[in-house]
Amino acid sequence: QVQLVESGGGSVQAGGSLRLSCAAYGFTSSTYCMGWFRQAPGKEREGVAVMHTIGGSTYYAGSVAGQFTISQDNAKNTLYLQMNSLKPEDTAMYYCAAKSTGGGCSRQSIMDNWGKGTLVTISS
Repeated sequence: QVQLVESGGGSVQAGGSLRLSCAAYGFTSSTYCMGWFRQAPGKEREGVAVMHTIGGSTYYAGSVAGQFTISQDNAKNTLYLQMNSLKPEDTAMYYCAAKSTGGGCSRQSIMDNWGKGTLVTISS
């Protein structure tokens, strides 16, 4: 069972940057897709960025393309989300998720494992 622990959230002013980290415990070779999702108050959860951990392909929501960068450190079993030029509308709880079962890797994928989330608050 993969356990995911997010960190790096916080409160910053608009225009600032944050880097989220997701440490994966119990990571296995069958985990091929990992990503970041967010849910703002009163809104549905959305896939922000996902990565095929074997092939390296990345997929971003249009609203964050060019602003956020997803990456991984295989040696540390850690997934990152670098977030630049943050805006108040980026305020949300950010979750890390992983997928080992079939069905492909996309922002719409049904993920198998979820972290508890880290809160990001952007003030104007």
